[in-house]
Amino acid sequence: MDVRLVFGPLSPAAELEAFLAGRTGDGAVVTFTGLARGTSGDGSTVAALTLDHYPGMTERSMRDIAETAAARFQVEDLIVAHRCGEITPGETIVFVATASPHRRTAFKAADYLMDRLKTEAAFWKRETGPAGARWIEPVDEDRAALARWKDKTP
Repeated sequence: MDVRLVFGPLSPAAELEAFLAGRTGDGAVVTFTGLARGTSGDGSTVAALTLDHYPGMTERSMRDIAETAAARFQVEDLIVAHRCGEITPGETIVFVATASPHRRTAFKAADYLMDRLKTEAAFWKRETGPAGARWIEPVDEDRAALARWKDKTP
């Protein structure tokens, strides 16, 4: 399991290549790449997204989420690489990969990871655009996606 903050550009291709290296026992690898959007939820232009973190706390929250996913779905391996700092539209924010003998498990684990990271990882998010900067929070859609996992077995 590889869970880490990334302080600069994040290459999904390089992350995937490293994750696949030497992997022979898994029948499925599922990946997710999250990109910074150039528009906010209300349609206004976003020049940059800044993800602030608290050293130690943010990494712990990410690791707890990853450990829960690994145990819940019994995936063979996973990676969570998450940017922090200033991110411009089109840049990668997060890369998640899960490996499992079977595809459905890998898909569910990746989906679960993203739902929890989006709403529960210890990041403070701020969008900057023509009107200035504003803090953003998870929206109802994010909370509804997370609620799908409550009291459900894998």
